[in-house]
Amino acid sequence: MDIESSYNKALDYLYSFVDYSLKHSSELAKAEFNLDRMFALMEELGNPQTKYPIIHVAGTKGKGSVSAMCASALRAGGYRVGLYTSPHLLDYCERIQVDGEPISHQLMIELVEEIKSAVAKVPKLTTFEITTALGFLAFTRQGCNAVVLEVGLGGRLDATNIVIPKVSVITSLSYDHTAVLGDTLSKIAGEKAGIIKDFVPVVSSSQTEEALEVLERVALNKGCEFTLVGKDIKFDKVSSTLDGQSITIAQSVEKRSRTASVQLYIPLLGNHQIENAAVAFAALKASGIEITEEAIKKGFSQVKWRARFEVARREPPVIFESAHNTDSFVKLKQTLDEYYPDKQVYLIFGASEDKNILDMFSVMKPRIKRLIVTRADHPRALDAARILELAMQAEVESEAVGPVESAFGRALELSANDGSIVLSAGSMFVTAEVMRAWNKIKDTSL
Repeated sequence: MDIESSYNKALDYLYSFVDYSLKHSSELAKAEFNLDRMFALMEELGNPQTKYPIIHVAGTKGKGSVSAMCASALRAGGYRVGLYTSPHLLDYCERIQVDGEPISHQLMIELVEEIKSAVAKVPKLTTFEITTALGFLAFTRQGCNAVVLEVGLGGRLDATNIVIPKVSVITSLSYDHTAVLGDTLSKIAGEKAGIIKDFVPVVSSSQTEEALEVLERVALNKGCEFTLVGKDIKFDKVSSTLDGQSITIAQSVEKRSRTASVQLYIPLLGNHQIENAAVAFAALKASGIEITEEAIKKGFSQVKWRARFEVARREPPVIFESAHNTDSFVKLKQTLDEYYPDKQVYLIFGASEDKNILDMFSVMKPRIKRLIVTRADHPRALDAARILELAMQAEVESEAVGPVESAFGRALELSANDGSIVLSAGSMFVTAEVMRAWNKIKDTSL
């Protein structure tokens, strides 16, 4: 059997277990999440997650960007770095990266074969739990000596939450997955704060008062030093272009050590990424993992994190974005207002059935020239007809086009006439399919 056939067979094995990412929110809310299965599985595999220092990152938005910046800096500092994130955009192996590259299909095949006997001993394992175990094992097999671990969902009962990290990081908290995590920010914060371990330093983005009170209380009860970005760590934008942003980060007088401030450059766009950079900087400093500021500067300047206001073409603009809740749409609009104040948007939009779509439309309405509604090939994706009804309620001009590739083609056709922005957002799965379609266009034009 050739490698690709074997790889697809390995993926079939993984997807033969319960995959809650493919379940509707009503089923997700009834799921029996606990860490017992994960602890048992890792014991069978020799507990590889204890073999390297870990930075553990939870949050509603920004956790992927913070994780990517931390991993890039550690790599620049000479570490062999594992990065575990989810979901993937184009290929499953993107979830498990070593030194900035997804593990090979061949290694995934080998690891899946290796864990099968251990998996068979632990009933009711899920796809995500097994994938997390594969990540821990891959990082050991690949000789990683530093790992950045992004939480999948929530924190307290997430499969990644079996580690004792060097630092626990909580990025920006907002409403998402409320059926599972709770319908108030204090409940959501309580779930995210579940990654906080006794005496392990905590770094947090700026938060609402409601969420911050929970995080600070948990950290205090567990004897953790708590660093709040925006208060203990200050940040400012120096300059920004479509190529990237220059920023300064400074510790407050109380927290200041030898360095008062540092200037950094990041290729990621938007004011929210400036705060994410400050969070990543603070996390690296708090972790105790040895790294110089020069390595942090180099790593941040080289970071890659796809579908985060990713400008794939400058004129007419084509932008890939991962925003999929109200708060992230606010940040998306702010970034559009900064970089493209005079251009309207053809928004290719799809969403999962548990999202507050009307609020997203309300935020983006001033920038939308036309909404191109579509549906990703995903079981949780909402029907285009329902999204059109919501667009009518919001009084946003819209049309439905399927499949996603055709919706992208329609947006490109409209943009070619007037130079407006083609923007994909609302669903990571829609954006992934748009990116695939863009790759096809680029390949045929070579």
